[in-house]
Amino acid sequence: MISGMSDATDRATRALENTIQTDFSQAMSYGRYLDLETLLSAQHPRSVPELHDEMLFIIQHQVAELWLKLLLHELRSARACIAADEFAPALKRLARVKHVQRQLIEQWDVLATMTPSEYAEIRPFLATSSGFQSYQYRAVEFLLGNKNADMIAVFEHDPEVKAMLTALWEEPTIYDEFLRYLGRNGYAVPASVLDRDVREPYRMVPELVDVFEAVYAAPAEHWGVYETCEELVDIEDMFQQWRFRHLQVVLRTIGFKTGTGGSSGVSFLRKALDLTFFPELYEVRTRIE
Repeated sequence: MISGMSDATDRATRALENTIQTDFSQAMSYGRYLDLETLLSAQHPRSVPELHDEMLFIIQHQVAELWLKLLLHELRSARACIAADEFAPALKRLARVKHVQRQLIEQWDVLATMTPSEYAEIRPFLATSSGFQSYQYRAVEFLLGNKNADMIAVFEHDPEVKAMLTALWEEPTIYDEFLRYLGRNGYAVPASVLDRDVREPYRMVPELVDVFEAVYAAPAEHWGVYETCEELVDIEDMFQQWRFRHLQVVLRTIGFKTGTGGSSGVSFLRKALDLTFFPELYEVRTRIE
């Protein structure tokens, strides 16, 4: 035997500690807690014979939908906390939202490993399905303020989803609740803002820029409000990064082809870069000296 071989083998082996649970006939297991049987059996490539890259495409989008589910969970909670004047947990939720957004942005790098030729092979199997039809993405946009009732028509085939999006369309956005908080706490928020029809897309109100200018002129005196403003700007910044990365991956994969769901593709995605959720929080930056 080569000298030292036994010692090296021992160091490469980790003994199972006798306290580690091994019998899960009655106890809760990791797989059962996460329902991995369901989760890992939810990938159903449509190509026959199965194309290698279709699994990547499916998992990429399924994982994105899981992150979107968490985004909705956190944003709804943050909105409720702000409505209840509970700023500490609201800020915690918003901070987590940014980390989730980072995961969604970085996911595009994985999908970008698929070449145009590889995607062209699987594209016919998508038929009329499209990321445009992601109701969770639409729900996130509604919560942040990009409301468009016409988008709900895409989900006429699913009454439950349509009802959920309609409810979010009719409810205040997270920014609406933040502005209501400011109004309750002595900031000069115009009545037209507090009483606005929350079903409509938000439009900039110049008087609110004055309010935020005072906040940014003396951050220490308005710290909770100031911090929330910056969290919201961070979230919009991350959202725009996601939109831009989406645009670039689509451009490098299909060029200027129309989308599978019927959109114009790249030109349609490019228009989204002009949308903003919190216009006054950007406008105030031109006044800061």
